[in-house]
Amino acid sequence: MRDTVPSRTTEDTGKLILRVALAVLILLHGVAKITGGVGFIAGMLEKNGLPGALAYLVLVGEVLAPILMLIGAWTRLAAVIIAGNMIVAIGLVHMGELLTLGKTGGWALELQGMFLFSAIAIAFLGAGRYSLGGINGRLN
Repeated sequence: MRDTVPSRTTEDTGKLILRVALAVLILLHGVAKITGGVGFIAGMLEKNGLPGALAYLVLVGEVLAPILMLIGAWTRLAAVIIAGNMIVAIGLVHMGELLTLGKTGGWALELQGMFLFSAIAIAFLGAGRYSLGGINGRLN
């Protein structure tokens, strides 16, 4: 039996799927912030002693970074921004659920966890060849 090594094409296709899935799903949250405002987040920040104006940074993490990730430009940086955004979201909104299970037995924060850990994986993997920056492009 011979060892099988994934082809470069297979790896890059996997990176593309992961990148697009995370970017689109996070971007939808950003669109909701654009249309509905960031007041909820500003209130949470102020409740924790932080300036409410910082709420506008969520647009960087949920609009700008996903767009960059989607097109494959500065993908690693975009992934780090998304991961940071998720850490702040978990810290501000979901800390009470951190160690709890949902009604169906899964982790109560499985969606937030999937977003966070997918972003971390992309930060390590990069965009791959199917991106604006290309496999060795300066934008990756």
